Amino acid sequence: MASHRDEGDEWDRVKKQVTKAFPIPFIPFIPVNKPHPKEDLEHVLTHTRGLWEQLRGGRIFVTGATGFFGIWLLETFAHANEQLGLDAELVGLTRNPEAFLAKAPYLADHGSIRLHKGDVRDFEFPTGNFSHVIHAGTTSSAPVPPAEMLDTIIQGTRHTLDFAVATGAKRFLFVSSGAVYGKQPPEMTYIPETYQGAPDPMDPNSAYGEGKRVGELLCAIAHREHGLEATIARCFAFVGPHLPLDAHFAIGNCIRDAMRGEPIRLKDGTPFRSYLYAADLAIWLWTILFKGESCHPYNVGSDQEIMITQLADTVASTLEGSVQHSTLNFNSSPSRYVPSIDRAKTGLGLKVCIPLEESIFKTASWIRS
Repeated sequence: MASHRDEGDEWDRVKKQVTKAFPIPFIPFIPVNKPHPKEDLEHVLTHTRGLWEQLRGGRIFVTGATGFFGIWLLETFAHANEQLGLDAELVGLTRNPEAFLAKAPYLADHGSIRLHKGDVRDFEFPTGNFSHVIHAGTTSSAPVPPAEMLDTIIQGTRHTLDFAVATGAKRFLFVSSGAVYGKQPPEMTYIPETYQGAPDPMDPNSAYGEGKRVGELLCAIAHREHGLEATIARCFAFVGPHLPLDAHFAIGNCIRDAMRGEPIRLKDGTPFRSYLYAADLAIWLWTILFKGESCHPYNVGSDQEIMITQLADTVASTLEGSVQHSTLNFNSSPSRYVPSIDRAKTGLGLKVCIPLEESIFKTASWIRS
């Protein structure tokens, strides 16, 4: 499958129609409380259809239900549950059900989804048994003190693993991060799961990566001591509906500026990154949960690298605005954050389906609509 599109000409035609119908406005970027594109939900179901039998008549518990990952997991679950008649239930952990209701009322009121209020570090265990658990709760997009971030990740993972064991869950997915590798060596084009690098323990900014490393270790301990089938997804960078456009995600900031008709400004245009569209992300996460090998981490992301200056150009040209990017400085030793995805490709048959330009356009179109 070379592209998610059946024909490039057809996508170009739709792109021109949507851009004409929704000229670039000033976008305040308040939360958008509408479903994901139906074509994205169908895309996820098409590539995961044979996996869902594990959940027939079962229950799944998901932490981080209000986050970017959580919203995608909940909605793709709901779609699969309806289309396949699974008669399954999802319980989503959230600290603020009211905020979730405002963000995704179509999910909060869904018959197969129930919200469970609590903090990931000490939530009260919901009653009944669960067959699957996904731990996606984290603090990566919020500016919190390093000590609080570290505590949230480690204690949250420990508590969620304890819940999984107590409730009799068979499969567990830990949403980890490429941050566990520390700084990617400049000579390493793609970072593999076998790389033994690590964050700098003397840098408080390493709290996120170090927390995820400990979280992975806790998964390995739970697997050895309790037989929990703990799978690990080391996630990199993504784009798609519900991605925060006012946080520290370069592609979100570029899309925000372009849609406002403002110059895309970059502090440093030299880093190399890669971006996986959120519908592909959902496919990868569900596949790793259902089929992944225990304690055998999988990088999750795209291996199609792009320099941030090129990313800004791509966003500007894709959204067809009169936008120019300006870079304040260039780093002579550019950083890299690009995964090798050979393990996911060969072991699980996963791939990047939706190209970057289409990912950018689909994200902007969802916001404009």
